[in-house]
Amino acid sequence: MAAMHAPPVDGPRWGPKNGGAPKLIVFLLHGLGADGNDLIDLAPHWAGSVPDALFISPHAPEPHDGAPFGRQWFSLSDRSPAARLAGVMVARPALDAMITAECTAAGLPESAVVLMGFSQGAMMALYAGLRRATPPAGIMAYSGMLIGAEALRAEIAGRPPVLLVHGEADQVVPAAASHQAESVLRAAGVPVEAAYSPMLGHGIDDAGLSAGALFLQRAAARTAAA
Repeated sequence: MAAMHAPPVDGPRWGPKNGGAPKLIVFLLHGLGADGNDLIDLAPHWAGSVPDALFISPHAPEPHDGAPFGRQWFSLSDRSPAARLAGVMVARPALDAMITAECTAAGLPESAVVLMGFSQGAMMALYAGLRRATPPAGIMAYSGMLIGAEALRAEIAGRPPVLLVHGEADQVVPAAASHQAESVLRAAGVPVEAAYSPMLGHGIDDAGLSAGALFLQRAAARTAAA
């Protein structure tokens, strides 16, 4: 029941670049200990590919329990698989409610959404996006992990295209997590693209930005066609 009383999710927003009404909403979900300001600067990089997209970078609902600043989607004080699964399950309703509210405010169907996340935000994007009754137009998971893989076949509600991006030198969330996610998603019939940067640590490089731009272009085209 705790998730039902979570505070409203808020954060910076950017666009649409063309000045018109949005036709796509891209949610940028930050990692542990950051906040919405951490990813909103991605919006200008990608807006050239999707000029009619609204970018929203929400602050995660909880204060970071391991530092005096920053936010978290869920605690990682216990990093066991069971604790991570419990965390995304508790955090998911707040994200789902925000997606619904923002789509309603923009007059858009809930399919006109791309969920992009970095690190813990990528965990949220994958977990929530694959289980939404109305699947998003795409999911972009940077330096993340697929939580709840064992139950995915039973719980998956849609098969939106997924982009996985990871640095092979990542020492925070090993790239093996995205390799595993790629295998599990393909086995579940989810269309997956994956990009791995050999020298990249826990971050996003130019190659990752370019892969994201192309993915967003295709997601916007699918949304427009629908």
